[in-house]
Amino acid sequence: MIIGVPKEIKTAENRVALVPAGAEGLRAHGHTVLVERGAGEGSGFGDELYTAVGATIVPAAKDVWAKADMIVKVKEPIAPEWPMMRKGQVVFTYFHFAASEELTQAVMQSGCVAIAYETVQLSTGELPLLTPMSEVAGRMAVQEGAKYLERAYGGRGILLGGVPGVQPAEVVILGGGVVGTNAAKMAAGLGAHVTVLDVSLERLRYLSDVMPANVDLVYSNRHTILEQLGKADLLVGAVLLPGAKAPSLVTRGDLAHMKPGSVIVDVAVDQGGCVETIKPTTHDDPTYLVDGVLHYGVANMPGGVPRTSTLALTNATFPYAVKLAKLGWRGACKADPSLFLGLNVIEGKVVYPGVAEAFGLELSDAAALV
Repeated sequence: MIIGVPKEIKTAENRVALVPAGAEGLRAHGHTVLVERGAGEGSGFGDELYTAVGATIVPAAKDVWAKADMIVKVKEPIAPEWPMMRKGQVVFTYFHFAASEELTQAVMQSGCVAIAYETVQLSTGELPLLTPMSEVAGRMAVQEGAKYLERAYGGRGILLGGVPGVQPAEVVILGGGVVGTNAAKMAAGLGAHVTVLDVSLERLRYLSDVMPANVDLVYSNRHTILEQLGKADLLVGAVLLPGAKAPSLVTRGDLAHMKPGSVIVDVAVDQGGCVETIKPTTHDDPTYLVDGVLHYGVANMPGGVPRTSTLALTNATFPYAVKLAKLGWRGACKADPSLFLGLNVIEGKVVYPGVAEAFGLELSDAAALV
C-alpha cells in the first residue's frame, strides 16, 4: 500500500501523523511511504530523518493526496484539502464530524473512507487513539488557564496555587474522564482547590480513591453546576460523548454567575463545546471576552506542544495504521472490532450514529458496507 503523510495546514498545527520510526516500520512491511516536504519539522523531525529510513519526500500536498491509497493525518482535512480527497481513498485522522456539517458533507461528497481516531473504541469503552491527546489537552487546560488568569492576559490576577496566607484559586472541572482527570491532577499539583463534576457515581468513587485531598468530587446536575460556576476562577470543560456533539451544560445566561475575569477553557470545543459561548480559536489568537469572562477555545491544544503530542499520538495510532496497510480497510475493520467502530463515513454514506444524529442524516449499516 502507498501511505501518504501530508503536512498539517491548520493554523499553528505542528504535529505530524507519522514519525520516522513509524515510516521505517511501514517500509519494513513492504509499504511505500510518501511524506510531504517539511511535514515533520514542527515536531523536530527533518526530511532527512524520513529519507534515511526509506520514505520518499514529496514536494507538494497535492502529490501526496493523488498517489496515496491511505492518508494518515492528525487534524481533520480543512477546506483547501477537501478537493484532494477521492473515492475509495482511506483517510485516517481525527475528524470530530459532529462539530462541522460542512466537513461532513465534503467528506461524503469525496467518496473517501473516513476512519476517525476519536471513535476507535475497545470493548472496555476506552478510546485508545483519543486518550493520549486527551491527556495532553487536560494538562494543558490548566497550564493555559493559569496563564490567562494573570491580569496581563485579562484574567482576575490570581495565582492558581495561592501562597501562605492567601487562598488558592478555585478550579471547576466539568467531566471526570481522561481530560478531567488529567486537568485535576495538574491543578491539584499546583495547589489549587479543585472540584470535579461528573454524572457517573462509579467514576466519582474511583476518583475519590486516587485524587489528593484538595480535590472534591460532586455529582453533576443543573443545580450543582450553577453552584460551582459562582465559585470558579477557572472552569475547564471536559465533557465527551464519543463521536457526538458535546452537551451544552453552561449557557450564556449562566456566565452572570461567574466572577469578572474568570477563565473558561473548553477542551470539548472540537466537538461543539459544552459551554454555549465557546467558539474555536487558534494558538495565534486563543482568547476572547464574553460578559466579562475570558474564553479559551483552541481546538487543537496539543498542537502547542507538538513534540510531546506527536510522540504520544503516533505511539497509539501506529499499530492500527500497520493493520490498515496490511489488510486494507475492509479486512482490518473485519479483523478488529475496535477499528470497525472508527468507521464514520464510507464512500458517501454515514455509518456512525453520533454523526448521523448531529445533522439528521441517514444512517447506513457499516457491517453491510464492510
